[in-house]
Amino acid sequence: MAFFCDMEDFFIIIILVLFSALFSGLTLGFFSLNKNDLERKAGLGDKTAKKVFNLRKNGNLLLCTFLTGNVLVNSVLSVYLGSISSGVSAAVMATVLIVVFGEIIPQATFSRFALILGSKLAWVVKIFIFLFYPVTKPLAFMLDKVLGEELPTIYSKKELVKLIEDHEDSKRSDIDADEERILKGALSFSEKTVEDIMTPRSAIFSLSQEIKLTNDTVKKIVETGHSRIPVYKDKLENIIGIFYVKDLVALNGDWRRVAVGTIARDNVIYVDYDKRLDDLLNAFKRTRNHLFVVLDEFGVVIGVVTIEDVIEEIIGSEIVDEYDKYVDMQKVALKKMKKRHINKI
Repeated sequence: MAFFCDMEDFFIIIILVLFSALFSGLTLGFFSLNKNDLERKAGLGDKTAKKVFNLRKNGNLLLCTFLTGNVLVNSVLSVYLGSISSGVSAAVMATVLIVVFGEIIPQATFSRFALILGSKLAWVVKIFIFLFYPVTKPLAFMLDKVLGEELPTIYSKKELVKLIEDHEDSKRSDIDADEERILKGALSFSEKTVEDIMTPRSAIFSLSQEIKLTNDTVKKIVETGHSRIPVYKDKLENIIGIFYVKDLVALNGDWRRVAVGTIARDNVIYVDYDKRLDDLLNAFKRTRNHLFVVLDEFGVVIGVVTIEDVIEEIIGSEIVDEYDKYVDMQKVALKKMKKRHINKI
């Protein structure tokens, strides 16, 4: 190839290829970065992201600048090669130089280090924007009017959950397994209903209003580990109050022969079985009550639900203290149902 014999020609070709690589790499690098992600990082104090975002936010102007520069350089390179060599040789050489060194290598590099390289070359990009501004600004203005602003990237809940899982699995992330579990629980708990987390009727510990407090009764109450116990009249469908175990303290140990109904509080709140958990949590906060009685579509009592049940669903783990006899009351209820079915058979 004759043009390789002239060092001046060789130097010019190298410069043109480098500019081609720069424009190509910058195009892929900047537009592989999501504008909204950059804005969030910049808002959190990431100086590197802030440098890139200040340029990336004007997407159409930036795109017109890079493409104008890339097309201009590649055109000059092709013409220059054609002027110092035969048509076939120039075409082959231009294709090899532009594709390999002007496109593939720079794009592969910028795709891996887009944020770092974009930040370091921000001052160069500003120079290109200034130089091509008379041409690119009208083009960018028309694109802004016709296409409008870039649409923000909105993730679904499932996508966010998958994103959290990927971050926890990555060694470069500071999200640990406990945080992953809580974040996933917080994102999914509103899709569940009261029926999914309630303590079923068969596992409810309740008291008749006529029961007299005795040493054995109090001992049994304490052993359950419950702080609030439903109190009913005649049958469980007719709950008339909630017995607060802490009220035993007010009796100063003199609870003998006191009827449960006389000290039960009448603040019974009912909730539908199909109520969403986010609405349930708001109801707990609004009423300042920690236990609701659950009704089915026919108004029949089918269980109870507590604020602890909601919190357990959010954190993705059972809250068990030293007084709890069982971890999962729904499993207890299921076992009781199976046992009754066997006995019936």
